[in-house]
Amino acid sequence: MDEKALAAFLQNYQGRPLRLMEVCGTHTSALYRTGLRQLLPERITLLSGPGCPVCVTPTAYIDKLVQYALTPGYQVLSFGDMLAVPGSKMSLADARDQGGAVDFFYAPEDALAKAEKNPDITYILAAVGFETTAPVWATVIKEAAERNLRNIKFLTALKTMPQALAFLCRQGKIDGFLCPGHVAVITGSEPFAKLADEFGATMVIGGFSQPLLLRALVRLVLESSRTHSGLWNEYPSVVKQEGNLAARRMIDDVFAEGPAAWRGIGILPGSGLYLNEHYKAWDAGSKGLDADSVPNGCLCKKIVLGQAQPKQCPFFGTRCTPEHPVGACMVSSEGTCCITYREG
Repeated sequence: MDEKALAAFLQNYQGRPLRLMEVCGTHTSALYRTGLRQLLPERITLLSGPGCPVCVTPTAYIDKLVQYALTPGYQVLSFGDMLAVPGSKMSLADARDQGGAVDFFYAPEDALAKAEKNPDITYILAAVGFETTAPVWATVIKEAAERNLRNIKFLTALKTMPQALAFLCRQGKIDGFLCPGHVAVITGSEPFAKLADEFGATMVIGGFSQPLLLRALVRLVLESSRTHSGLWNEYPSVVKQEGNLAARRMIDDVFAEGPAAWRGIGILPGSGLYLNEHYKAWDAGSKGLDADSVPNGCLCKKIVLGQAQPKQCPFFGTRCTPEHPVGACMVSSEGTCCITYREG
């Protein structure tokens, strides 16, 4: 079918009611930007899962960064979207306003030059992300070790997606998943195929342009409506079964798996990436940062599980906006609430 026919299929869908979930912040944004979300009839509910790494980072991690920022001799370096994430008492931006040493960077490699230039300062890098960014962090960590920069440390909140998808599958409330295309480029399609087989789930890997996303969404609706389980790769030009082997080797060289806390989900065994024994001297105390707290009334935890939509939150668009976020889902440009506020 051509694009017009595919779009008409979605718009005129009359099959059984479906609850579908995309698990990638870029997909969430692209579905709005391309107008595909707006095409869907009421019989199709499209939910946004835990596809934003900032949104699923627990408050204990933010609190640890704040502690470093307020300690003399330390400086916290982070990407800009982490600065406004609320901790249990304050955000990094609040800590900076109180005199804490906090700065942002555009590329983690920039921190190496800072550390080399200022040996009396210990730099704490906020290393947050999924499989997509883990190879980048691995490269920076290896270079810090090769240059023996002992005044640079990494506080990691790096997570892997299959365990979160397995958790969602066990809940049994989602009819089909649009799998994260960027993650699949690194991991390959095999982990998602295994999940589809284990849980009898319907999963589709999709790209991000309008034509690719349209084909993936039509495939997801078609197979979910027939209750067909399995994985369909609608991004084959980029996503291979084995993934990016060089990137996977880089991750394996630097990191070891361990339990990690996800906002809204809790602790998932084997879903965290931590510096292994060879690089532990560059770790800033990343393990055990499990505690999480959300302001009363904030629905972030339910939103990342697909149990609520952003506009159902009493704070959405009033008390909670991108300029003054209450919950983590409104902070990042990949956060569901932020995207909905901006696009929806």
